[in-house]
Amino acid sequence: MTRRYWLVLVLALAACSEPRAPAGFAGLAGEGDSKSAVPFLQPGPGDRLNFPEDFGPHPQHRIEWWYLTANLKTAAGDPLGLQWTQFRQAIRPRPAKAAPPDPGDWPLEAAWMAHAAVSFNGQHVFAEQLARGDIGHAGATAVPFRVWLDDWQLRGPSPQGPWRLRVSADTWSYDLSLSLNGEPVAHGGQGFSAKSASGEGSMYFSLVEVRIEGSVTLGEQTLEVSGQGWFDREWSSQFLKTGQQGWDWFALHLDSGDKLMAFQLRETGGAFRSGTWIPAQGDPVALTPGQLRMTAVAGPGDYPRQWRLDVPDYGVNLTLSAPEGDYRNHGRFPYWESPVRVSGSHSGTGYMELTGYPE
Repeated sequence: MTRRYWLVLVLALAACSEPRAPAGFAGLAGEGDSKSAVPFLQPGPGDRLNFPEDFGPHPQHRIEWWYLTANLKTAAGDPLGLQWTQFRQAIRPRPAKAAPPDPGDWPLEAAWMAHAAVSFNGQHVFAEQLARGDIGHAGATAVPFRVWLDDWQLRGPSPQGPWRLRVSADTWSYDLSLSLNGEPVAHGGQGFSAKSASGEGSMYFSLVEVRIEGSVTLGEQTLEVSGQGWFDREWSSQFLKTGQQGWDWFALHLDSGDKLMAFQLRETGGAFRSGTWIPAQGDPVALTPGQLRMTAVAGPGDYPRQWRLDVPDYGVNLTLSAPEGDYRNHGRFPYWESPVRVSGSHSGTGYMELTGYPE
């Protein structure tokens, strides 16, 4: 069988293994439907983060991703947005300390998918790659730190950096150096981030001080870029529950030095909200659903392109605006991924991701 046939088979199994969940890849599956004698693990409030191991894969969890967004500027001062994400979705669970299967057996334990995009001057380019796990085409390790899918690679000597990210698509590419500052920020309760009032959730942490320099090539044009990024790690075995349609996620660097992560999962009759306020001085603060207000206020088409985001307890009243253009990632599971400009009580830049809207 060809590699393409195997990828189609893996994706079909990954997307359809849980009939109650919406069709999709990472983040949209349920728990407990594997026929393996080893169960999938589901994070809970008692779980804790463990470094550096949590930068690597979690083969006994169903879904996880490594995710970078960046607000950069060219040498001429023009804004440029950039995204890279790598997803792993398990078909069969495996304990973290168990030996991986023999690649010669062509094991069917996990599928990998990577996304990359560049947003510049109102244009948005996107590429997607797929690979079967455990045969060398895709994977991740914590030490040395490496996340790869064929020639798309994020790597460094350790999770503390420095890192290098390289992506090459048909007509565009980027090659970036990443310098990491500060400790990982644990979201929710010491890293367990609830995704519903009934307690479903994931393990979730971020690196919010990522300095980036490098080059982006778009067609015949190569641009030298620099700026700041936001790196997320998240894993679970059950994410969206029945009745949840999708999520709206925001990661913001404010010019005051403060930072804010906030999201909502839209569900019948309302939404479940959560976030983290990261002050310029002091410790991060987990935000409860009642402390956050999110309202879509404008935008033609199916995806709201302007939002109001308020955290009254911290004097935060923001308007978030995507630039002109279409920032949908037109992959197998379309979603919106764009830089945003921040105005209101604070100024700044950031990124937003919107999923689950009708196409």
